[in-house]
Amino acid sequence: MATRAGSSEEQSFSIGTVLSRAFGTLGDNPIATFGIAFLLGAVPQSLYTYFIGATLATADRSSTVGAVAVSIASFVIFLLLSMLVQGALVRATLAYAEGQRASFAACVHAGLAVAVPLIGLTLLLVLGVVAGFILLVVPGIMLYIMWSVAAPALVVERNGIFAAFSRSRYLTKGARWKIFGLQFLLLVLVWLLTAVLGVVMVTSGMMSMATADALALSPLYLISTAITNTLIIAFWSTTQASLYTALRNWKDGPQSQDLADIFA
Repeated sequence: MATRAGSSEEQSFSIGTVLSRAFGTLGDNPIATFGIAFLLGAVPQSLYTYFIGATLATADRSSTVGAVAVSIASFVIFLLLSMLVQGALVRATLAYAEGQRASFAACVHAGLAVAVPLIGLTLLLVLGVVAGFILLVVPGIMLYIMWSVAAPALVVERNGIFAAFSRSRYLTKGARWKIFGLQFLLLVLVWLLTAVLGVVMVTSGMMSMATADALALSPLYLISTAITNTLIIAFWSTTQASLYTALRNWKDGPQSQDLADIFA
């Protein structure tokens, strides 16, 4: 079956190709992409804000250790969920590239099928990048760029955690400055979307509430942040999956393996 990617992608790698496929995936599979981002990403974050965030904000010094522990644990959980979202949306991205559509159930199954190795990969990736940032920041950025498609590689190729890291190093070699530019662009877009939410909150009077706790518990605030987080998570995850697909086509040529075989 013919893919949507142009034949020129075999000869070059471009940020435009990645973003085009990401937007195409979101537009072609809105229920699967935004639904998964909402259920596995935005909802847990909203629940954290509602039940835990306000409590931590008012914690006294005697409970500082507990607050830090809860915050770290919550961060790890969010990170793991975001990786599961990315794993699930790899399925939707590949389907779009093949001119097909992936169902919500098929995407969730694709993510859950590699949940355990994804968790291991995530923890190792975080430890490595954090260690790199401790060494004057630049090594951490380099490691993140080098391993940026390890998760999609694990989901699709299923060769194990360390093989996924190695595969990501191979795929990103020769395009890391472009990948850095793409990741920086994503950060700017996320910042802009967050800033727009802040402006909306200010103009609507939400920010005039007496305390931060009241703001965090506001239903309108929770709904607004849930929508924003859904958009960010869906776009970020499909972009990472699109990046993997573009790099793989650039290095290996367009793939003809059937999706049913990949995600069997």
